Amino acid sequence: MNQNIENIREIAEQVAGQNNLFLIDLVVRGSEASRVIEVFIDGEKNISADECALVSREISKQIDERELLKSYRMDVSSPGVDRPLIYLKQYPKHLNRLFEIEFSAKGGYASGGNAYKLSSSTSFKGRLVSVENEILTFQSNKEIKLKFSDIIKAKVLVSFN
Repeated sequence: MNQNIENIREIAEQVAGQNNLFLIDLVVRGSEASRVIEVFIDGEKNISADECALVSREISKQIDERELLKSYRMDVSSPGVDRPLIYLKQYPKHLNRLFEIEFSAKGGYASGGNAYKLSSSTSFKGRLVSVENEILTFQSNKEIKLKFSDIIKAKVLVSFN
C-alpha cells in the first residue's frame, strides 16, 4: 500500500502543477473497503471549488487507470487557515494578515536604522507587510524581517475585525 500512496502523491503533485497549483499535503486514511484520500492544494491566488473539482477528477482518473485502489473517496480542498504555510509563494496572498511565526534563533532582525538581532525568543505575532524575494517583513511592536528559510512554522491567524 505504501508504494500506491507514493504513486498517488506523485499523481497529485503532477496534476496540481499542471493546473498552476501545488500540493500541500496528502492524507490517506481508512480501511481498504472505505479508503479516504484527502488532497490539500494551494496556489499563488485563492483557489476555487471548481479548481478543486477539476484536480479531484484528474487525480481520480489516473488512480482508476493505474488501478491503484479499488474503492475510495477523494476529498480535494485548500488547506484552510488552520494549516501552516509551507511554500514562499503562499505568502503574498496573505499580505496585511496577522501571523503567528516561529523561526530559528539564528534568524530574525528588527529594523529601524541599523538592523539588530531580536531577543532569543523564537516566536511572535505580527502582520505581514511585504514579501521581497526571500525576505518577509512583519509588523509587530517593531518591524521584523525574516528570511523564508529561517521560518519554522507560519500560521495565518483568523481575524474578525
